[in-house]
Amino acid sequence: MTNTFGGRLAAAQRARGPICVGIDPHPALLAAWDLADDANGLESFAEICVEAFDGVAAIVKPQVAFFEVYGAAGIAVLERTIEVLRASGTLVLADAKRGDIGSTMDAYARTWLGDGPLGADAVTVSPYLGYGALRPALDLAGANGRGVFVLAATSNPDAAEVQRADAGGRSLAQAMVDAAAASNRGTEPGSVGVVVGATLAEIPDLTELNGPILLPGVGAQGGTADAVRALLPERVWSTAVPSVSRDVLRAGPSVTALRERLARFQDEFAYLM
Repeated sequence: MTNTFGGRLAAAQRARGPICVGIDPHPALLAAWDLADDANGLESFAEICVEAFDGVAAIVKPQVAFFEVYGAAGIAVLERTIEVLRASGTLVLADAKRGDIGSTMDAYARTWLGDGPLGADAVTVSPYLGYGALRPALDLAGANGRGVFVLAATSNPDAAEVQRADAGGRSLAQAMVDAAAASNRGTEPGSVGVVVGATLAEIPDLTELNGPILLPGVGAQGGTADAVRALLPERVWSTAVPSVSRDVLRAGPSVTALRERLARFQDEFAYLM
C-alpha cells in the first residue's frame, strides 16, 4: 500500500536507492564549510543540503538537536527544511528520539506526526519508558499515513546494560522489535520501523518485523556495506535503510560533491534492493 509510510518509503528507495542521508549541522561541520556557528550559518547549511538531496535521496533525516540549539531561529530553519523537502516529495525523518507518557507523548506525536509546521513523514522515538507509552505516536502515525522508528539496539557503549537486559527470556531490545512487529501486523509493508546500529556485532531477530530497519552508523562511524550484508538476514534486505550523515556531509559545501558522495553510498548498498 503506497499510501502508507512503509509503502511510500519502499517506493522511494526503489526509485532513488536505499540510503537515508542526514542533515547534522554540528559546529565542526559548520566550521568546515566556512559557516558561522549561528542561525545564519545553520540556514545556509540546511539550504545547501536541501539543494543537494531533494529529489535525489529517498529519505532525509534532519537531526533535530542541531536545530534546537539555536532556539526559535533554529526551529524556524528546521520548519522550512521540512516544508521544502516534503513539498517536493522527498520523505523526511525527524530524528527527535522522543519518548514520554500520557499527554506529553501525545504532544510530541502531534508535533512530529501531525499537520503542523514541524510535521514530518516519520519520527524516531524511544520506547524505554515502555512500548505502550508510544501509543499516541503509533496511533497518530497510522491515522496520518506517517511512520515511527523505534530505538531497539543502538551502538552507544552504555546501551547494552539496558537493551540486553533480560525481559522474560529475551533481550529488552528483542522485546521492542517484537512489539514493533505486532504493530505492523495487517499492514504490508508496515510503517513501524526499528533503529539498529550498523556497527553492532549482534542484533535482535528482525525476520518478523515487516517494517523498515534504520541502520545509523554507516560511513564515518565504521559501518560498511559488507558489515551490513553480514549483519542482516537476506530476507530483510529490502526493508533496510542504511543511514549516513557525516561521511556525506564532509564532502560539502559543494552540492555536486555532496551528491557524488551520496551516489557512492547508494552504489555500495545497491545489493539491498
